[in-house]
Amino acid sequence: MTDKIILTGIEIYGHHGCTEEEQTRGQIIKVDLEMFLSLSKSGKTDELSDTVDYSKILFDVEKIVAGKSRKLIETVAEEIAEKILTDYEKISSLKVTLHKPFANLPIKYDDVAVEIFRERK
Repeated sequence: MTDKIILTGIEIYGHHGCTEEEQTRGQIIKVDLEMFLSLSKSGKTDELSDTVDYSKILFDVEKIVAGKSRKLIETVAEEIAEKILTDYEKISSLKVTLHKPFANLPIKYDDVAVEIFRERK
């Protein structure tokens, strides 16, 4: 499948990290999603019911990132992938990238990110 819906640069305040400071103070987490699904029907019908409502997906992502504190952004990425594949049956697979550009690290860097790819079973 080569069709996809892409959402990039989603910014949500979360409390994820291994340090107490990250879990109490929090920071901006950025999320990118690439969701693979057929867009041919919706492209012809112009009906939202023939695709996925990505505004709902944005709210789902926000609930997860702003929700329960996790030590690892890998865990947050897995939770996002699982939620989307469970709730949006038209999506056959997806790539989730979580960026933590303000991670508390001792050396200067531009970004820390994890990227996962998951498919419907």
